[in-house]
Amino acid sequence: MIIYLAFLRGINVGGHNKIPMQELRTLLSDIGLKDVKTYIQTGNVVFKTYQTDIQKLTLKIENAITENFQFTIPVLIKTPEDISNLLSKCPFNQTEKESSYFALLFNDITETQNNLINTFSFPNEKFEAIKDCIYLYSSTGYGRAKANNNFFEKKIKLTATTRNYKTLVKMISLSEG
Repeated sequence: MIIYLAFLRGINVGGHNKIPMQELRTLLSDIGLKDVKTYIQTGNVVFKTYQTDIQKLTLKIENAITENFQFTIPVLIKTPEDISNLLSKCPFNQTEKESSYFALLFNDITETQNNLINTFSFPNEKFEAIKDCIYLYSSTGYGRAKANNNFFEKKIKLTATTRNYKTLVKMISLSEG
């Protein structure tokens, strides 16, 4: 079986798109996923399956959520190795990295989008893009950052779901046992 990490975009935020984690685990088990685990309430899921086609797997999960909860949630699926690689490529020093956020992109960033990202600059903030992630660091905290998930989605016209360093490390840990 293959271990995957799924990141649901925009659930349980500000009272919108509420999905209780127990119900999500049950739903995903009911559609054939094995050893389903969730971490915190923001839609972080670890599971196993024999399915190798990530696009089909994504649609299966998205459709199940839509049918069960009556709203559409984008789902991003990665392997633990994908996330480990993103963490290892973080351009910030270790202290900054541990306080960073990672905007996981649903599609690879284009050269035009990357060039546009490089035109922005905000005091106390650093951000850098690679093909499937934008690394975000703010010395004043993500909650005060101008360069956040919503900013990049609107200005760069991309879809992303953002997680902090601790969450990604925990997801890798959950995938290991």
